[in-house]
Amino acid sequence: MKIKPILSLTLLFAALPFFGARFAAAQADQLPFPDVLSKQLAARASNYTEVTLDRKMLDFASHFMDNENDAEGKRIIAKLRGIYVRTYEFDKPGEYTAADLEQIRAHFESGDWSPIVKSRSKNDTDDSDIYMKTVNGEIQGMFILNAEPKELDIVYIDGPIRPEDLEGISGNFGIPSNLGGAKTIAPPPPNPMLQNRKAGPQ
Repeated sequence: MKIKPILSLTLLFAALPFFGARFAAAQADQLPFPDVLSKQLAARASNYTEVTLDRKMLDFASHFMDNENDAEGKRIIAKLRGIYVRTYEFDKPGEYTAADLEQIRAHFESGDWSPIVKSRSKNDTDDSDIYMKTVNGEIQGMFILNAEPKELDIVYIDGPIRPEDLEGISGNFGIPSNLGGAKTIAPPPPNPMLQNRKAGPQ
C-alpha cells in the first residue's frame, strides 16, 4: 500500500509553515493504542508518513473538495471526528515483530471494538486486520492494520463510517487507495423497526 496525500494540502502547508506544524502535531495521541509504539516503529523505519487530521483539520481539508468528483468524499468526512494514518517502510523484513502487531491488536480485544476481518497469509507475507467500533448499534469507528514484510500501514477513522464509504475517501488524506478486505465487509442489516413501520398501514 502506498500513501497518497492530497497534493493541494501539501503545497498549502509548505507555504504556511506555522499552520503546517499544527497539522503534523495536532491530536497526536488520538490513535486507539499508545502512540509510543508509533514512535518506536518510526525509529526503525527507513521511511515513514504520519497523517493526523482532527475535526478542525478535516473542515479545512473539505474546502479543497469542491468539484463534483469530490462531493461524496466531502459528505463522508463531514460526519467524522478524525482520520489518523501511519505508514512505515523498512529496508528489510524483520524490522517490526509479531509482538509489535500483537501489542496493537490487544487494544481491540474488548470494549466496543470487534474484529471484522482477520486475514493471514503463509509465511506472514501479507496480513490484514479490520476492527469496527459499534456504539448503540451504530458504527462509530474503523481501524485497519495491514502488515507486509517491509511495510506496515495503520488507518484509524474516528466517527460514523460505513464499509461502502471507504471508496469515497481512500486515496485521499493519506489513506491507502487499496484497503484490502475492508471493502468486502457487508453493511449492517437494516433496522427491523424501520422495516416494520414501512410495512404498516399508511
